[in-house]
Amino acid sequence: MRNVFPNHPHLNVWVPESFGEYSQDSFTLVTASNSSGSASTLVTRDRLVEVNASAFVQTPKERVVTDWEKLKSRLYASYVVMGYGFLILLITFSIFSFGGVIKARVVLTGSMEPVISPGDVVVTTPVKRREPALGDVVTYVAKRFDGSPVGTFTHRIIGGDKSEGFIVKGDANPTPDIQRPKYQDIAGVVIFTIPFVGTLMTPRALAILVPTLFGIWLVVDALRKRE
Repeated sequence: MRNVFPNHPHLNVWVPESFGEYSQDSFTLVTASNSSGSASTLVTRDRLVEVNASAFVQTPKERVVTDWEKLKSRLYASYVVMGYGFLILLITFSIFSFGGVIKARVVLTGSMEPVISPGDVVVTTPVKRREPALGDVVTYVAKRFDGSPVGTFTHRIIGGDKSEGFIVKGDANPTPDIQRPKYQDIAGVVIFTIPFVGTLMTPRALAILVPTLFGIWLVVDALRKRE
Protein backbone atom coordinates (compact mmCIF):
# COMPACT_ATOMS: atom_id res chain seq x y z
CA MET A 1 0.00 0.00 0.00
CA ARG A 2 1.15 3.55 -0.71
CA ASN A 3 0.20 6.73 1.15
CA VAL A 4 -1.57 9.16 -1.19
CA PHE A 5 -0.35 12.13 0.88
CA PRO A 6 3.25 11.35 1.92
CA ASN A 7 3.97 15.03 2.61
CA HIS A 8 0.98 15.35 4.96
CA PRO A 9 1.33 12.94 7.90
CA HIS A 10 -2.06 13.92 9.33
CA LEU A 11 -3.83 12.68 6.17
CA ASN A 12 -4.00 8.86 6.05
CA VAL A 13 -5.27 7.79 2.63
CA TRP A 14 -3.79 4.62 1.07
CA VAL A 15 -3.94 2.94 -2.35
CA PRO A 16 -2.62 -0.43 -3.59
CA GLU A 17 1.05 -0.54 -4.52
CA SER A 18 0.23 -1.79 -8.03
CA PHE A 19 -2.02 0.07 -10.45
CA GLY A 20 -1.79 -2.57 -13.19
CA GLU A 21 -5.54 -2.96 -13.40
CA TYR A 22 -5.86 0.63 -14.61
CA SER A 23 -5.39 1.58 -18.25
CA GLN A 24 -2.46 3.77 -19.24
CA ASP A 25 -4.54 6.96 -19.58
CA SER A 26 -6.79 6.59 -16.49
CA PHE A 27 -6.24 8.64 -13.34
CA THR A 28 -7.97 9.55 -10.09
CA LEU A 29 -7.86 12.89 -8.28
CA VAL A 30 -7.95 12.51 -4.49
CA THR A 31 -8.57 15.64 -2.36
CA ALA A 32 -8.72 15.80 1.42
CA SER A 33 -9.39 18.93 3.50
CA ASN A 34 -9.85 20.06 7.06
CA SER A 35 -9.78 23.35 8.98
CA SER A 36 -6.03 23.65 8.36
CA GLY A 37 -6.34 23.53 4.57
CA SER A 38 -6.52 20.98 1.77
CA ALA A 39 -4.25 18.72 -0.27
CA SER A 40 -4.74 16.94 -3.58
CA THR A 41 -2.92 14.06 -5.28
CA LEU A 42 -3.33 12.82 -8.84
CA VAL A 43 -3.22 9.00 -8.87
CA THR A 44 -2.02 7.67 -12.24
CA ARG A 45 -1.17 4.11 -13.37
CA ASP A 46 2.37 4.21 -12.10
CA ARG A 47 2.85 7.20 -9.83
CA LEU A 48 1.38 9.74 -7.36
CA VAL A 49 1.63 13.47 -8.13
CA GLU A 50 0.68 16.19 -5.62
CA VAL A 51 -1.29 18.86 -7.50
CA ASN A 52 -3.53 21.87 -7.04
CA ALA A 53 -7.10 20.61 -7.23
CA SER A 54 -8.41 23.92 -8.59
CA ALA A 55 -6.55 23.22 -11.84
CA PHE A 56 -8.80 20.20 -12.44
CA VAL A 57 -12.16 20.77 -10.71
CA GLN A 58 -14.05 23.50 -8.88
CA THR A 59 -14.11 22.87 -5.13
CA PRO A 60 -17.69 22.21 -3.96
CA LYS A 61 -19.28 24.64 -1.48
CA GLU A 62 -20.09 21.88 0.97
CA ARG A 63 -16.47 20.96 1.62
CA VAL A 64 -14.82 21.71 4.96
CA VAL A 65 -14.40 25.49 5.45
CA THR A 66 -10.83 26.55 6.26
CA ASP A 67 -9.87 29.04 8.99
CA TRP A 68 -8.94 31.60 6.31
CA GLU A 69 -12.37 31.31 4.71
CA LYS A 70 -14.01 31.70 8.12
CA LEU A 71 -11.97 34.87 8.68
CA LYS A 72 -12.98 36.22 5.26
CA SER A 73 -16.62 35.54 6.06
CA ARG A 74 -16.36 37.34 9.40
CA LEU A 75 -14.58 40.32 7.83
CA TYR A 76 -17.23 40.65 5.14
CA ALA A 77 -20.08 40.31 7.67
CA SER A 78 -18.47 42.99 9.88
CA TYR A 79 -18.02 45.22 6.85
CA VAL A 80 -21.71 44.89 5.91
CA VAL A 81 -22.94 45.48 9.48
CA MET A 82 -20.74 48.58 9.93
CA GLY A 83 -21.79 49.92 6.54
CA TYR A 84 -25.51 49.55 7.21
CA GLY A 85 -25.07 50.83 10.77
CA PHE A 86 -23.29 53.96 9.56
CA LEU A 87 -25.93 54.50 6.86
CA ILE A 88 -28.80 54.21 9.38
CA LEU A 89 -27.01 56.57 11.78
CA LEU A 90 -26.40 59.10 9.00
CA ILE A 91 -30.03 59.00 7.82
CA THR A 92 -31.35 59.31 11.38
CA PHE A 93 -29.05 62.22 12.15
CA SER A 94 -30.00 63.96 8.89
CA ILE A 95 -33.73 63.63 9.66
CA PHE A 96 -33.33 65.08 13.15
CA SER A 97 -31.02 67.82 11.87
CA PHE A 98 -33.35 68.96 9.08
CA GLY A 99 -36.25 68.83 11.55
CA GLY A 100 -34.44 71.23 13.87
CA VAL A 101 -34.30 68.68 16.69
CA ILE A 102 -30.49 68.60 16.88
CA LYS A 103 -27.48 70.38 15.45
CA ALA A 104 -23.84 69.29 15.32
CA ARG A 105 -20.78 71.52 15.62
CA VAL A 106 -17.06 70.79 15.60
CA VAL A 107 -15.14 72.16 18.61
CA LEU A 108 -12.00 74.03 17.56
CA THR A 109 -10.44 75.09 20.89
CA GLY A 110 -9.49 73.45 24.18
CA SER A 111 -11.46 75.83 26.43
CA MET A 112 -13.70 72.99 27.64
CA GLU A 113 -11.02 70.36 28.26
CA PRO A 114 -10.96 67.70 29.56
CA VAL A 115 -14.74 67.27 29.06
CA ILE A 116 -14.66 68.43 25.42
CA SER A 117 -11.48 68.48 23.33
CA PRO A 118 -10.59 70.09 20.00
CA GLY A 119 -11.90 67.92 17.18
CA ASP A 120 -14.87 66.63 19.18
CA VAL A 121 -18.37 67.10 17.78
CA VAL A 122 -20.99 68.51 20.14
CA VAL A 123 -24.63 67.74 19.43
CA THR A 124 -27.07 70.37 20.67
CA THR A 125 -30.83 70.68 20.92
CA PRO A 126 -32.66 74.04 20.70
CA VAL A 127 -33.59 75.88 23.92
CA LYS A 128 -37.28 75.52 23.06
CA ARG A 129 -36.82 71.77 23.54
CA ARG A 130 -34.58 71.99 26.61
CA GLU A 131 -34.32 74.97 28.91
CA PRO A 132 -30.72 76.00 29.74
CA ALA A 133 -29.93 75.39 33.41
CA LEU A 134 -27.04 75.83 35.83
CA GLY A 135 -24.29 73.34 34.95
CA ASP A 136 -25.42 72.82 31.34
CA VAL A 137 -22.93 73.21 28.51
CA VAL A 138 -24.46 75.53 25.92
CA THR A 139 -23.52 76.88 22.52
CA TYR A 140 -24.11 80.62 22.23
CA VAL A 141 -23.49 83.36 19.69
CA ALA A 142 -21.07 86.00 20.98
CA LYS A 143 -21.77 89.56 19.79
CA ARG A 144 -19.98 92.90 19.56
CA PHE A 145 -21.32 96.03 21.27
CA ASP A 146 -23.20 96.93 18.08
CA GLY A 147 -24.96 93.54 18.11
CA SER A 148 -23.10 91.98 15.19
CA PRO A 149 -22.06 88.35 15.75
CA VAL A 150 -18.42 87.55 16.54
CA GLY A 151 -18.48 83.78 16.69
CA THR A 152 -19.99 80.74 18.36
CA PHE A 153 -18.72 79.41 21.68
CA THR A 154 -19.54 76.27 23.64
CA HIS A 155 -19.13 76.86 27.39
CA ARG A 156 -20.76 75.89 30.70
CA ILE A 157 -23.38 77.93 32.57
CA ILE A 158 -22.05 78.74 36.05
CA GLY A 159 -24.58 81.41 37.06
CA GLY A 160 -27.14 84.02 35.99
CA ASP A 161 -30.58 83.43 34.53
CA LYS A 162 -32.52 83.76 31.28
CA SER A 163 -33.79 87.25 32.03
CA GLU A 164 -30.55 88.90 33.16
CA GLY A 165 -28.23 86.79 31.05
CA PHE A 166 -26.17 83.70 31.83
CA ILE A 167 -22.66 83.62 33.25
CA VAL A 168 -20.71 81.15 31.13
CA LYS A 169 -17.17 79.83 31.41
CA GLY A 170 -14.96 77.30 29.67
CA ASP A 171 -13.96 74.54 32.09
CA ALA A 172 -10.29 75.10 31.21
CA ASN A 173 -10.49 78.91 31.33
CA PRO A 174 -9.44 80.76 34.51
CA THR A 175 -12.24 83.35 34.32
CA PRO A 176 -15.83 83.54 33.00
CA ASP A 177 -16.57 84.94 29.54
CA ILE A 178 -16.95 88.71 29.29
CA GLN A 179 -20.31 88.47 27.58
CA ARG A 180 -23.39 87.33 29.45
CA PRO A 181 -25.47 85.72 26.71
CA LYS A 182 -29.22 86.23 26.86
CA TYR A 183 -31.76 83.47 26.31
CA GLN A 184 -32.11 84.39 22.62
CA ASP A 185 -28.33 84.16 22.16
CA ILE A 186 -28.26 80.48 23.18
CA ALA A 187 -28.13 78.40 19.98
CA GLY A 188 -28.56 75.10 21.81
CA VAL A 189 -27.91 72.96 24.86
CA VAL A 190 -25.28 70.22 24.45
CA ILE A 191 -26.90 66.80 24.90
CA PHE A 192 -23.90 64.61 24.02
CA THR A 193 -20.42 64.70 22.54
CA ILE A 194 -18.86 62.54 19.81
CA PRO A 195 -15.08 62.34 20.41
CA PHE A 196 -12.51 62.80 17.64
CA VAL A 197 -14.95 62.75 14.68
CA GLY A 198 -14.42 66.43 13.88
CA THR A 199 -10.71 65.78 13.34
CA LEU A 200 -11.62 63.52 10.42
CA MET A 201 -13.66 66.25 8.74
CA THR A 202 -10.70 68.48 7.83
CA PRO A 203 -9.63 68.59 4.14
CA ARG A 204 -6.28 66.97 4.96
CA ALA A 205 -7.86 64.15 6.96
CA LEU A 206 -10.49 63.50 4.27
CA ALA A 207 -7.76 63.36 1.62
CA ILE A 208 -6.25 60.43 3.54
CA LEU A 209 -9.44 58.81 4.85
CA VAL A 210 -11.42 58.58 1.60
CA PRO A 211 -8.73 56.69 -0.41
CA THR A 212 -8.08 54.44 2.60
CA LEU A 213 -11.75 53.50 2.94
CA PHE A 214 -11.98 52.94 -0.81
CA GLY A 215 -8.94 50.65 -0.64
CA ILE A 216 -10.49 48.66 2.22
CA TRP A 217 -13.70 48.34 0.20
CA LEU A 218 -11.75 46.99 -2.81
CA VAL A 219 -9.95 44.41 -0.62
CA VAL A 220 -13.16 43.22 1.04
CA ASP A 221 -14.96 43.05 -2.31
CA ALA A 222 -12.10 41.02 -3.81
CA LEU A 223 -12.19 38.58 -0.89
CA ARG A 224 -15.95 38.20 -1.28
CA LYS A 225 -15.68 37.43 -4.99
CA ARG A 226 -13.11 34.67 -4.32
CA GLU A 227 -15.61 32.71 -2.21
